[in-house]
Amino acid sequence: MRNHIINRRALIAGGAAVTIGAVMPGIAQAKEAKITNPLILQRADPQILRHDGWFYFTASVPEYDRIVLRRARTVAGLKDAPETVIWRRPASGKMAGYIWAPEIHHFDGAWHFYFAAGNGDDKFHIRTYVLQGRGANPLTTDWSLLGQFETPWDTFTLDSTIFEHSGVRYICWAQREPGIETNSNLYLAPLKTPTTLAAPPARLTVPTLDWEVQGFKVAEGPALLVRNGKLFLTYSASATDARYCMGMLTADADADIMNPASWRKAPVPVFATAEANKVFGPGHNSFVVDEHGRDLLVYHGRDYREIKGDPLFDPNRHARVQPVHYRADGTPDFGVPVKNGAIR
Repeated sequence: MRNHIINRRALIAGGAAVTIGAVMPGIAQAKEAKITNPLILQRADPQILRHDGWFYFTASVPEYDRIVLRRARTVAGLKDAPETVIWRRPASGKMAGYIWAPEIHHFDGAWHFYFAAGNGDDKFHIRTYVLQGRGANPLTTDWSLLGQFETPWDTFTLDSTIFEHSGVRYICWAQREPGIETNSNLYLAPLKTPTTLAAPPARLTVPTLDWEVQGFKVAEGPALLVRNGKLFLTYSASATDARYCMGMLTADADADIMNPASWRKAPVPVFATAEANKVFGPGHNSFVVDEHGRDLLVYHGRDYREIKGDPLFDPNRHARVQPVHYRADGTPDFGVPVKNGAIR
């Protein structure tokens, strides 16, 4: 459409960025089923948010027609948790097109769903919108549409994620910028309100490397991991088939993150197809800390390479998770997508 240091950890508000904190009381000691892959079938662009003792899961559905949410006390429990429809697209008009890549965040005492939607007369007229709910339980609260996320250009816009850093709330997203011949680049800006920016955006990266431009010139699906004095911003690149993969930008935690020069791009993908393990096109990831304090990479992937027709309409991008490991220099080592079955 398109792990951290050796302490207990928790998600910062919004859940897209992972920072050091404390595990949820009373949960790490409980016996539970092991996490098995695929975690949830036919759910692409997965996000898991940890908030107030619950894990929340949302993702794109193959029909691209609604926003869904489920919750459980453990990550493994999400597999069989009931799924609630939070919002359905209208039958016609604005937002009646493809619904992509929802993310749920909690800040300022309210829940916020950021999602991309096309129009009824042009399903690919993709823009980003925000829903807000003020109840304690997002599965049962009343949701209202705040409006369209406002950027400097009225162009293809998707994959917004929210995080806080040094006391500032930021939004990072993918967009096509006029005058740049790519499908999408990554942008960063502080938030003024859930739908407006507090400053002009910084363009963090443009897809130019060979592995970023296979099929389409794409940088999308940003997710932030904060560890060991660094900010690691992962993103996904290329077409949504077996060539789909993850890249990464790195900045020092004390750097001016609105300065694109503060970010260093990895020259090769940090996570890509693992033919031997039969996981193809891994990407559009998020991060979460599980009930045992482990950093988990959350992503989607297919179990096969060959696709008939447009890969966007192949339904079998499954949500998957696996632990994040760290090298001696503190940088994350995502390894390769693990085989189906229980993770260690």
